[in-house]
Amino acid sequence: MADADEHEPAGTDESDGVTGSDGVTGSDGADGTSGSLDDTYVAAIQHELVDLPSETTRVGVVRKPTRWFHGAVDENRPELGPPADLLETFRQREEDFKMQGLCEEGAHNAAWDEVGFEDAYRAHLEGSEGAQAALEELESRLEDGESLALVCYENTEKKRCHRTILRDVLSDRRSS
Repeated sequence: MADADEHEPAGTDESDGVTGSDGVTGSDGADGTSGSLDDTYVAAIQHELVDLPSETTRVGVVRKPTRWFHGAVDENRPELGPPADLLETFRQREEDFKMQGLCEEGAHNAAWDEVGFEDAYRAHLEGSEGAQAALEELESRLEDGESLALVCYENTEKKRCHRTILRDVLSDRRSS
């Protein structure tokens, strides 16, 4: 599910690495360096399926992280998770699609499209003061040379995830 509050235990995805990572770099920081921006999912970290440089700060972007999620990230920014009402609408449609016989990935992606998840999440990022403050902070840290990896639950090899939208938003802000 798209950053749902309850998830299967880590390790249920079978990807072989970073998904959606684009290694985006921004303008040089004050000391002549610039931070990189990547993204991955928690099971990839836990099972060493991702090769993040040791200096990369792993930033969770989930609204209600589990205990085991906290153990895999350095910090969590819940204000960058999708809003609860969007998640609830999404989950319900996903379950409806599963009941109609779609596989998990098919139901996930069909629900994503039907509820307009990307547009709704982008609107949340633009309209939430908390999200705007968190985006500004992460952008500043990247400009100062800190490397960040956005982390949530979804393996984006087969399912869509808000963290890839968030990565794109941060990348766009840095290039403007």
